[in-house]
Amino acid sequence: MKIDVYNSQKGRLETIHADITDQNSSWFEDCENDDDVYMITDFKGCILVSDFGYNYPILIYDVSRKDIDYDRHKAFLLKNQYL
Repeated sequence: MKIDVYNSQKGRLETIHADITDQNSSWFEDCENDDDVYMITDFKGCILVSDFGYNYPILIYDVSRKDIDYDRHKAFLLKNQYL
């Protein structure tokens, strides 16, 4: 599927083609705020970090879900580091 993302390395929005499945994504259901991490997805050696709100997912290079131990808080810190 086509997804508009913020590419943190290029500093701009772009459209990518990504399949979001149970095998490459982790969802976090207990979100309370719009900036809470709702989903993290592995994508071609990168990670997509998606907020609960309507912000664009952030594409962060050279990091995987395994690298951050599938941890929501680590994804939140990583996301804020690249914004």
